[in-house]
Amino acid sequence: MQPDVRAIHRAFLYSLPGSLTSATVGTIVRVPLHGRRVRGWILDDDAATPPELRVEDLHEVIELVSAGPPAPVVDLCRWAAWRWAGPVATFLRAASAPNRVPTNGPVDPEVAVYPGDALHGRELLMVGPRADVEVALAPEGSTIVIDPRPARAARLAATLRDEGRDVVTPGAEHVDAMRTQEWDRARAGACVVVGGRSAVWAPVPDLAAVVVLDEGDEALEDERAPTWNARDVAVERARRAGAALRVVTPAPTVDALVAVSEPKQGPGRWPHVEVVDQRDEEPGHGLLSAALADALRHAVSEQRAVCVLNRRGRARLLACRTCRELARCEACGSTVEQRDHGFVCASCTTARPVVCLHCHGSTFRAVRPGIARVRDDLAALLPRTDVAAVDAATASSPGAPVPDASVLIGTEAVLHRVQAPVGLVAYLELDQELLAPRARAAEQALWLLVRGARLLGERGRLLLQTRLPDHEVVGAVRHGDPMVVADADRRRRAALGFPPFGGLAELSGDADAVGAAGAAAHSAGVTVLGPTADGTRALLRAASTAALCDALALPGVDAARARGRLRIDVDPRRV
Repeated sequence: MQPDVRAIHRAFLYSLPGSLTSATVGTIVRVPLHGRRVRGWILDDDAATPPELRVEDLHEVIELVSAGPPAPVVDLCRWAAWRWAGPVATFLRAASAPNRVPTNGPVDPEVAVYPGDALHGRELLMVGPRADVEVALAPEGSTIVIDPRPARAARLAATLRDEGRDVVTPGAEHVDAMRTQEWDRARAGACVVVGGRSAVWAPVPDLAAVVVLDEGDEALEDERAPTWNARDVAVERARRAGAALRVVTPAPTVDALVAVSEPKQGPGRWPHVEVVDQRDEEPGHGLLSAALADALRHAVSEQRAVCVLNRRGRARLLACRTCRELARCEACGSTVEQRDHGFVCASCTTARPVVCLHCHGSTFRAVRPGIARVRDDLAALLPRTDVAAVDAATASSPGAPVPDASVLIGTEAVLHRVQAPVGLVAYLELDQELLAPRARAAEQALWLLVRGARLLGERGRLLLQTRLPDHEVVGAVRHGDPMVVADADRRRRAALGFPPFGGLAELSGDADAVGAAGAAAHSAGVTVLGPTADGTRALLRAASTAALCDALALPGVDAARARGRLRIDVDPRRV
């Protein structure tokens, strides 16, 4: 039995009294543990008792609490705990209903047959970013559809209901009572489960097909440790169930190409793309090129325009106009950021007035302006046009409406909050994304462009400002062929031994815990890079993902958590 206690990662043996014979693998029960009554999941209903223990010495299960995930999903949760080096209870919690579900014996399975061709094997379908995707469903059994875009998932669920399908939506948009009801319906089978990444754990007993949309979208990966990815869980679940797998995406990732297949071309195409080579721009114009000014004036005459710059605040790097020295912190020497009330150090948060430490000048030039400064510049460039800034902190709630302005300037958060159609999406400094010091920089930059392309109307334009017009990401978007990026990225990762061609994990937390976990993994043959000077971060590399996960499953790694806070990020996106 696996206790539902965050600090306990191991399972315990209990005896099951004769009055609770209806309990099966996955059933949620209540048991005594260290003087408390805690709930947990049955992992094995026929576990062998060690020779040194007698059945009479075991504590008994107190009561049955609720129906839980079926045995195949429990096994999938245990695999995910190994794959992402996390506690199995985290995945069992995600696979269970939020409220109690009666445990009155087995559920009578539903049976339904719909017209259509049967799905077989694995298929990777590459579509245009604005294409209307028609989801193929299995004619018999259940289909799980994983969609990271809630609005599109809601539209898809409504369409399938209109077609006569029995649709289950166990997403977080519902209250717990509704989610429990949907979960209970899913375990009867013969349905279509539509939702975000949590839909992959749906308790359907007759899984026939799994469909994953936008497999490269970061919303499919949990930001909290364990950082599991719904695409990889879907691939493994389809393999175990012998179900068909279809992955639909506008920009295939290397992970999908290796795990699924080479892509087939689907419907849709990329919008018109205009590339502005900033090397040809006159000095002093900064981010506001002549081509951008013309495109904005043309766009706002008919539709809204969106400008993207992933730098918040007024300026992230400044230079004195008098002595040309960079503005630095007087306490730690780091560069300072410009805020409305003065300079603030990004490292130690020391604040000071807008004064140069070298010549005591008070005028500065923004070397790397933020969206607040660019908003002022755009307002000056377009004097009769409303210009507003948008970032993740603009509104108190994610669902708050964006400002009613003809031109929006913001971080990539603006792409998630503005509604289509838009006449122009301009990336003011694409090189910041292309040259990011991350192994997945090209893949992530391409997906940033995918989000912008989806906002455009039929005559909309995608404008890219860059000093790297020959970069593979720019070429892929210009020619409408995302495989250019995937092929180049696959060669790089294979040469470096990065996932999926090798195992990679990041350790972070307290220095003692990181050091102990790194030492335990090193004893299993894993290469440890680091830790950093302060001991709070280290990188683990192995010849394969399986070898890395085996090393992270060693008792020494879990024991390191007793030394302090420890976070393990397998297949990190930001390294």
